[in-house]
Amino acid sequence: MVFERAYGTTRADALARPVVLDTRFDLASITKLFVATLALQAVADGAIALDEPLTRWFPEWADTPHAAITLRMLLAHDAGLNSGADYRQLLGFDVERYAIERDLVDTPGAKVIYSDLGFIALGALIERVRGASLATVFARGLGSPTNGFRPAIADRPNVPATEQDGWRGRVQGFVHDEKAYLMGGVAGHAGLFGAAADVARLTEAYLGPLCGRANATLPLDLVREATREQAYDPVLRRGLGWALKTADANSCGRWFSPRTFGHTGFVGTCVWADPVRDVQGVLLTNTVYFGRNDTRDLRASFYEALIEDIEA
Repeated sequence: MVFERAYGTTRADALARPVVLDTRFDLASITKLFVATLALQAVADGAIALDEPLTRWFPEWADTPHAAITLRMLLAHDAGLNSGADYRQLLGFDVERYAIERDLVDTPGAKVIYSDLGFIALGALIERVRGASLATVFARGLGSPTNGFRPAIADRPNVPATEQDGWRGRVQGFVHDEKAYLMGGVAGHAGLFGAAADVARLTEAYLGPLCGRANATLPLDLVREATREQAYDPVLRRGLGWALKTADANSCGRWFSPRTFGHTGFVGTCVWADPVRDVQGVLLTNTVYFGRNDTRDLRASFYEALIEDIEA
C-alpha cells in the first residue's frame, strides 16, 4: 500500500457522517468485475466453457438468434444484447426475464455494445451453473465483511448517499441503479457495496499474476485472457469483464500504459491497473449526489497524479 486516504462525508446535510477507510460505497458497475470473476472461476472449475453456446443453461435461447451467444461474448459486451432499459418500462416486469428474452439489437460477436442486460443475464447464468443465488455464490467466493450485496439496516447510515430522485427520495444504503433495485438489490451488473480495499484486492487477483505474484483466485491463463483484447471498440476496448485503455481520453488519463485495464461505475467509482508499472489505483466517490455530471476529468486528474507522484 502506497497511499490510502478517506475524505468528506456520507451526505451534505445534518445526517452526514465522516467517510473512513472502510466506508462501503455503492460500487455500481464495478460489480461487473466481481461477477465476471465468478464466471471465470466457473470456467477454471470446468463447470462451463468460454466458447460454448449457452443454450444448455438458457434453453429459452434455443432456435433464436441468442443461440450463438457464448460466455466470452457476455463478458466482452459483444453478445448483441441491448445496453439497458429505462426503469419505468420495467415496473411490474421480471427484470431478469426481460434481460434474457429481449430481442437482440445486433448479431452476436459483431460489435461492442456495453450492456447492463448482458451482465444481468450473466448473473442468472452463474446462478444456473452453480445452483445457488448470486448473492450466495459471491459471499462464498469473493465476499468480505465490507463487500457484499444489500447492506444491513444498521450499516446504511454509514454508506455514502447517492442521488435524490423522485421515485425513492435520497438513495442511501440501497443500490442506486434502478434495474438492480427492482431486482431486490442483487444483480450481475450492479448492486455490490464495498470499500476501496475490496476493489484493490480483486484487482490484485489480476495484476499480481501478471507481475509475477501468486494468487489463488484464477489461473494465470484466464488472468491473461481477461486482460487482453477480446472485442475492439474505438472508445474503449473490451477484455473479459475488464475495460482496456484505448486512448488518453479514457478516465485513466495520459500516463497509464496501453496495457492498462480497469472499469468505472456510474455513481463515481473507478479502478485502473497498469501491469507495466505494477500499480493500481481505486477511487470511490458518490459524485451523483449533486447531479449526473461527467466526472472524467476528476478521474483522469487522480490517475495522472498517481503516476506523477510514484515517478517523481
